Amino acid sequence: MSKVESLHGTTPAEIFQSGIENLDEIDSVAVSVMWKDGTVTAGWPNADLASLALMVLALDEKQRRANFD
Repeated sequence: MSKVESLHGTTPAEIFQSGIENLDEIDSVAVSVMWKDGTVTAGWPNADLASLALMVLALDEKQRRANFD
């Protein structure tokens, strides 16, 4: 069984960078989203890696703008 760890407080860019540094250790990628109402959805996306990378970068950019505005 897989171990699930919280990444609370970690930016998407940090997660993405860690993935790049440990690429050979990755078996699959799971995505979760916490909505404003507190619910969390999670699963394994069928998106290609380029689309996932773009999503991570877009989320990171949005977080950076929110923190500096």
